Amino acid sequence: MMAKRDYYEVLGVARDANEDALKKAFRKLAMQYHPDRNPGDKTAEAQFKEINEAYDVLKDAEKRAAYDRYGHAAFEGGGGGGPGGNPFGGAGSPFEDIFEQMFGDLGGRRGRGQATGRGADLRTEVVISLEEAFAGTKTTIRVPTAVSCEACSGSGADGGKANSETCGTCKGQGKVRAQQGFFLVERTCPTCSGTGRIVKNPCKVCAGAGRVQRDRNLNVTIPAGVEDGTRIRLAGEGEAGMRGAPSGDLYVDVGIRQHPLFIRDGNNIFVKVPLRMTQAALGGNVDVPSIDGGRARVTIPAGTQAGDQFRLRGKGFSVLRSAVRGDMYVQVSVETPQSLTARQRELLEQFEAEAEKNEKTSPESEGFFSKVREFWDGLGR
Repeated sequence: MMAKRDYYEVLGVARDANEDALKKAFRKLAMQYHPDRNPGDKTAEAQFKEINEAYDVLKDAEKRAAYDRYGHAAFEGGGGGGPGGNPFGGAGSPFEDIFEQMFGDLGGRRGRGQATGRGADLRTEVVISLEEAFAGTKTTIRVPTAVSCEACSGSGADGGKANSETCGTCKGQGKVRAQQGFFLVERTCPTCSGTGRIVKNPCKVCAGAGRVQRDRNLNVTIPAGVEDGTRIRLAGEGEAGMRGAPSGDLYVDVGIRQHPLFIRDGNNIFVKVPLRMTQAALGGNVDVPSIDGGRARVTIPAGTQAGDQFRLRGKGFSVLRSAVRGDMYVQVSVETPQSLTARQRELLEQFEAEAEKNEKTSPESEGFFSKVREFWDGLGR
């Protein structure tokens, strides 16, 4: 078996990378190797799973600390089997058992009699347009995962649960206890791997695992007003558990593509509108698009300057779980004429000659150069 790559190397980050750096690296790689962007590419699919596994460990402070100290060995051992398990050696390890006896069930992650082997959580990403984020949308995603075996109804036994029997070692509890010094240690049953039942005749389809590998198509509803980077949790839609154990969850990270016209800032929308020099000087009306597909008429007053901004209330972005909308801001830029015809140049030269006689035509320019003259006069130049 090929040795697993270092998780920091997988994400291409330094070992002291902070949470933001980890997230940025993960999102970039996840988008690059996502199965939807690389259909039929098994190498990309394997890299996508490797990236998810690395990020799942490094984003969690406890798992990352264990990985930094023990490496991949931190997630090896009975019951846990990978980053989804206990960072101190997997379910049923001496570390977890001792702490459970002294401090309870570690925050409710395990209850008495509860079967181990819960399916792993999965993570994927969808990229939508700004318009879809504004209005909300429904999309179908393809998830390569382990699903419950239909042949044995997830029991792992040929012919279903009736073809299995209660484990004689743990009496169906899935756990066994043993005295170790001063401690009473509770471990995952080694005979049934924590399921509480023994399969007499393993299912021929899943080889007794109770689950098989298969791609699933899931419909995901993305609400209006969603932010870039929002994570949606689909409970129970992750990897199927072993032999009837609960399924994990699926987390969908939402990415939003850049828009050619609009820039979003929270619940507000900004659109930059270039005006001809004459439009800005004389004033008039311009029609601007809005994110909902409509149009809004903006009155440009005479003498509008580059950088002036006009606010349109209620024309901005949707607010999540609300009927309220933000505002739209129209930002003006004034375009200097280029590629002038002879007639246009003649008219502009006439305009410039007249403007020089009237300081009120360009008060800001006149004020600036007046201060420049005073500055030079003060220096005796």
